[in-house]
Amino acid sequence: MSKSTPGTPPGSSPEPSDAPVRKERAGGWTVIAVVVALAVLVGGGWAAAYYLAGDELPHGTEVAGVDIGDQTSAQAEKTLESELGDRLEQPVTIVVGERRVVVDPAEAGLQIDYAATVAQAGGEHSWDPRRLWEHYTGGTGVEAVVSVDQGALDAIAAKVEKQAGTAPVDGSITFTSRGVVTTEPELGRGVETEQLRDALVGGYLAEGEERTVEVEQHEVAPDIDAADVDEARRTFANPAMTAPVTLVFGKSPVTLSPADYSAALAMTAEDGALVPTLRSERLRKLVDDAVSGDASQAVDATVRLVDGKPKVVPAKPGVTYSPADIEESFLALVVKPEGQRRMKVPSTVAEPDVTTAEARKLGINRRVSTFTTHYPHAEYRNVNIGRAAELVDGTVLQPGETFSMNDIVGERTLDNGFTAGYVISDGVLKQDLGGGVSQMATTLFNAMFFAGLEDVEHKPHSFYIDRYPVGREATVVWGALDLRFKNNTDHGVLVDTEVVPSTYSREGAVTVSLYSTKTWDIESVTGERYNYRSPATRVIWDDPACEPHTGWSGFDIDVTRVFRKPGSDAVVDREVFHTAYTASDSVECRTTPKPPAQPQQPRQPGQQAGAGRPATG
Repeated sequence: MSKSTPGTPPGSSPEPSDAPVRKERAGGWTVIAVVVALAVLVGGGWAAAYYLAGDELPHGTEVAGVDIGDQTSAQAEKTLESELGDRLEQPVTIVVGERRVVVDPAEAGLQIDYAATVAQAGGEHSWDPRRLWEHYTGGTGVEAVVSVDQGALDAIAAKVEKQAGTAPVDGSITFTSRGVVTTEPELGRGVETEQLRDALVGGYLAEGEERTVEVEQHEVAPDIDAADVDEARRTFANPAMTAPVTLVFGKSPVTLSPADYSAALAMTAEDGALVPTLRSERLRKLVDDAVSGDASQAVDATVRLVDGKPKVVPAKPGVTYSPADIEESFLALVVKPEGQRRMKVPSTVAEPDVTTAEARKLGINRRVSTFTTHYPHAEYRNVNIGRAAELVDGTVLQPGETFSMNDIVGERTLDNGFTAGYVISDGVLKQDLGGGVSQMATTLFNAMFFAGLEDVEHKPHSFYIDRYPVGREATVVWGALDLRFKNNTDHGVLVDTEVVPSTYSREGAVTVSLYSTKTWDIESVTGERYNYRSPATRVIWDDPACEPHTGWSGFDIDVTRVFRKPGSDAVVDREVFHTAYTASDSVECRTTPKPPAQPQQPRQPGQQAGAGRPATG
């Protein structure tokens, strides 16, 4: 009876448990042995290929048309330097549209990295099978490694754009006394830096005609475009120029019109937008011109002629203030709605006696009279008449105020700018300081006469001078005779004077014009001369200041001033000016003859000189 292995079914024959295991292990070692054998075989060939290749570049390798195949790295670098050296120094021509820009490669910062180029071409040992394959099967063309200095490239790009491009124009807004001026933006034409770089590198490595390369232009948008301009104009520029602003110093408002402050406004480009900017120095000057700048010195408003027309010169309060208080709020102030553009400025203020509003109420708006007299040439007349006119010019009479020529002109002295000239004293001519000033008095009197103002004091010359209108003339003497007239209207009166000096070939002329509101139309009616008086003859002895003179008759004359309302024929009033001229006496200047010299008595013998004369003590 046979025995069975535990766990084996009855009737089955058990197999040895280790027989199949031994068979599998023998097959696995065979595979391993084969793989190892192949690895040794291939590895040996790979290593052999690596060591046989050495450090020579693949056969047929080229860089920029220069063959460096089968050369070591060192040899290849020297070959490239030798073959490319002269070529790389040649300029590259950049063609942009119809413009050509010649570029020096060195100026553009172009340079070949020979070591990197050779290494890139396979000039280093490598286990990479692709490199080994290229070495034995033949190399190809390799791009040179070119370094570019970015700063130099940017400079070249700017040069190309300057010569061949068009810079974009930013939109802008400027302010003038007439309003807002807009500059519309414009597109520019330029080149892309990367495209320029590629073109420069290509031309740098090329030969002959291929060193001329083309670069396309593209549109360059401005930083400030039309939308930016419209936004700035809508939100700031237009509102800023629509109405004046008022700065209040104490009780004195200073109003600045857009035409005044336009020079203090600007709009500058910041981060692609136009931003309001304040020109602080210009604003300070504008405000300083409107105030006196000194709290102890206010300046009254007045009226002056500007381009021949009366214009109110605003009052200037005496003010001390901090400019920063205005500058911090001014840009916000100018865009507020009309009626809200008013700012109180912290300050110390001295108020003017005559405000700007009061000056405007004077109603000095047109010329109401003018009169001109002429005089023969004499330098003293040019000096004295000119100085008197200078002192009188610009005088403003308030309603009810009296003009005094002596008060305004002052004493005629050398220190006051006057010189000696002929005057009438006691009916005869003599020299004294201020001679000729009566020419100004006569001209002033006539301007007053035709303006319809009230005559307070005037004295005609003692005898008639034929260059003056008969019966309508006046003389002045410091401390004795004055010319005074009253502004008896409801309006202010501005006195304007002008002198054209005489020359040897031309008479001088002095003109006085009065400006106010027209109150009267004046007519002058001159009567006949009457009550004639014959001149006498005066003999003046031994007076070095005596001036000979041929006299003429005296007479009486009446001049009537007729008043009418402007544009009316109806006479409202008449005023008679009576003048009695004395005769102008003839003057003879004589010198007393000296008595004849007494003959000298001969001296007696022994008589001493001086003997017989009375003693003095």
